[in-house]
Amino acid sequence: MKNKLFIFLFLSICFSLSALAQEKEPKEEVTKETKKQLAEEGIVIDGEISTREPIDPLTPARAAFYSAVLPGLGHIHLKQYWKVPVIYAGLGAGMYFYLDNQKEYNRYRDAYKRRLAGFTDDEFYDTITDDGLEEAQSTLRRNKELSLLITAGIYILNIVWANVDAHLLQFNVDENLTFMPHYKINEFDNTGDLGLTLNFKF
Repeated sequence: MKNKLFIFLFLSICFSLSALAQEKEPKEEVTKETKKQLAEEGIVIDGEISTREPIDPLTPARAAFYSAVLPGLGHIHLKQYWKVPVIYAGLGAGMYFYLDNQKEYNRYRDAYKRRLAGFTDDEFYDTITDDGLEEAQSTLRRNKELSLLITAGIYILNIVWANVDAHLLQFNVDENLTFMPHYKINEFDNTGDLGLTLNFKF
């Protein structure tokens, strides 16, 4: 009983998927003159105009190269303009924190150097000890290096992002490429076989 119920459910899903896969977009109306002109160029197939964009295998590499030369340029090449401010916001934040930590690090380092030279007029003399100045320098140096690392990571991410987006823009969703489940009766032992079918039409 469970096997019959499972087979029934599986067949229902298969028929639903097949029906969805076979739905076609409405055909574009083509005049006789246009059909004749396109037929000479070999573009008309069964009375339909082929609107598929040609795949350029170099587009991902080109987008990555542009982004490496100038962050965001790869997305401009792909006409994804809204991603450029996101990239520059990330790079700008990373650089801001790097410069801010560098500035603070220089303050504490200069004060520490004056202490070692015997001066008692640095801005932290009454509030921070010598050990405190050393610890502050260590913390700010670590933060500075982390900020620089994050900025470099955003720069690399910008290149990878442009490359992946270029690949996805050329992803094949053509009806000639189908992947669907199927159910077949085995004629030798009269049992059902479940499977998946991959069809690719040239």
